[in-house]
Amino acid sequence: MHAQTVSTEMPASRGIHKLMSKVFRVRPKTATIVAATILLLIVLMAIFAPMIATHDPVEISPANRLKGMSAEHLLGTDAFGRDLFSRVVYGAQVSLTVGLGVAFLCVLIGLPLGLLTGYFRTLDAILMRFMDGLMAIPGILAAIAIVSLTSANLWTLMIAIMVPEIPQIVRLVRSQVLATREEAFVEAAVLMGTPTRTILWRHLMPNTFAPLIVQCTYICAAAILTEATLSFLGVGLSSETPTWGNIMSEGRIYFQLNPSMILWAGLLLSLCILSVNLLGDAARDALDPKMKRREG
Repeated sequence: MHAQTVSTEMPASRGIHKLMSKVFRVRPKTATIVAATILLLIVLMAIFAPMIATHDPVEISPANRLKGMSAEHLLGTDAFGRDLFSRVVYGAQVSLTVGLGVAFLCVLIGLPLGLLTGYFRTLDAILMRFMDGLMAIPGILAAIAIVSLTSANLWTLMIAIMVPEIPQIVRLVRSQVLATREEAFVEAAVLMGTPTRTILWRHLMPNTFAPLIVQCTYICAAAILTEATLSFLGVGLSSETPTWGNIMSEGRIYFQLNPSMILWAGLLLSLCILSVNLLGDAARDALDPKMKRREG
């Protein structure tokens, strides 16, 4: 059916397809450069937030509430008179801290568990059933439940987001270990009497680095989005904390009066997540031998 459709296309259509294939062949490199530039700017904005912000992001000024864009308040003010530009700038700190922190904690816990479950069959049968149970629970619901049972601070928020993401790391590392443990160099190490700890950390673990790097980028992006979602729903960090989710949550009521209350926070959130995902795709293509052979 597909072959008939292709054979009956008009010559102009074939020319368009060839042109599009050339465009999309160059596009990934361009998209990666643009994504890296955007993400770098967001990181620099988070690092130098005290220097970039024009006001204290938590300072309340009732006399200046719901002001529009001006020279004093570049993006206007919110319902409490707080400067929106300063809050958006400081919101990058929270988002990047949560994203990188969750990715790091997932690897810190998931990597050893994945190595152990992939190498020891008995432990695999027990622990993976627990991981399957965690994966059956929607991540956002699990995060809401954990935050609701604890005080909402940055650490508990990262832990709440991390718990549903751990099974992905464990399953990924486990699959790599199951494939690698049958290799000749691992069998030779076992026959030579190499300690199990050495086999795990020196022979098996290095083979998990490439897929781990790619998976961490997706976890980082998902964590940033989950944090914004929790804050938007009112179960994240306290409302006075400048996060992109809090800014959009407070601004949705006054959107018609001042669209900037949602627009810029939402735009930066989207650009940050998109940039991280594009860099993850680029890392996957660079580290996957099949993709390299396809390009060649």
